Amino acid sequence: MTIFLAGGGPDPDAFPDVFDAFAAEVRQHAGQRRPAHVAVAVHGTGVNLQDLVAAYAEPLQGRIDCRIVVVPLAPGKPADPATFDGVDGVVVGGGLTPGYWEWLHPAASAIPNLVTAGVPYLGFSAGAMMAPRLALIGGYRIDGVEVCGEECSEGLDSVDLRKGLGLVPFTVDVHAAQAGTLSRALGAVAAGLAERAVAIDENTAVVVESAGDVDYKVIGAGNCWDIRGTGGAATSVSVLKGD
Repeated sequence: MTIFLAGGGPDPDAFPDVFDAFAAEVRQHAGQRRPAHVAVAVHGTGVNLQDLVAAYAEPLQGRIDCRIVVVPLAPGKPADPATFDGVDGVVVGGGLTPGYWEWLHPAASAIPNLVTAGVPYLGFSAGAMMAPRLALIGGYRIDGVEVCGEECSEGLDSVDLRKGLGLVPFTVDVHAAQAGTLSRALGAVAAGLAERAVAIDENTAVVVESAGDVDYKVIGAGNCWDIRGTGGAATSVSVLKGD
């Protein structure tokens, strides 16, 4: 039931490790006698759906025999929980996190049930941010003060945390060093919006062995910044490097 949370989009050339590890977990869950079935949930506007899905599907199909179950997320077309029935892996892609939250949330009970039953989960960027119990959806200001660049706001003003998929107990932010969102994660904990946050660099992923685990390992080329509240506005920050 391993959970992989990647701090950027899919890049099988720069960061093959996460695809290698996830594909091995999917193959193990499916067994050797049949093709694996992998659900790929994607949301995007003004883009070709086939191209969007291919960025996640092709690296997996190059590693294992698998069939892709496409879960398109669009206005008026929220995820149907039944779409995930019988899959051996779940991939949630990147893009605008508020869109993923709105259109994936109807399946919010189906995905954790699958993970608890042993199905691996792989979230890229928005898909990683969606995974926690308390999900950081976007925003760039806390109490009216900027904590990251407006370009990282995802169309929201105030930093917004909502109920997520419930797979991990810590809030997640992504593109940490590259987009400067580390300060947003730090600000969220300092302001008491979250008790703990993990900010993940691009080409880097957090790997959690079981749903709800507080510990994780890091794979990839970058860092993960583990931020915890220590009382009042005080915080502690630990830096974990990828293997």
